[in-house]
Amino acid sequence: MPLVFICSPYRGDTETNEQNARMYCSLAASQGCIPFAPHLLFTQFLDDVQLEERRLGLHMGMEMLRLCDALWAFGEPTQGMQAEMNLAKRMGIPVRRHDVKGQVIADG
Repeated sequence: MPLVFICSPYRGDTETNEQNARMYCSLAASQGCIPFAPHLLFTQFLDDVQLEERRLGLHMGMEMLRLCDALWAFGEPTQGMQAEMNLAKRMGIPVRRHDVKGQVIADG
């Protein structure tokens, strides 16, 4: 089963963004993938509002990205999402773009 990095907004309306991220993970799982959403995991023990903890979470996510077979990005990319997408492209990891409802808009 391919390991897929789930890339979606977190900041702002975190409650809605967490619900969306869970939906995106479910979508990936329904397509035979193992989803990994660092913003759902790391915010369980790191405070995204605290700059140093946010940096640590982003760094750990980037390290985990190296293990993934693909990155699926959902919605309009934030600064953090764009950094993850750029790293994936530099490492040759395919990036698939989706709209906020999960429909594929670009595959590569």
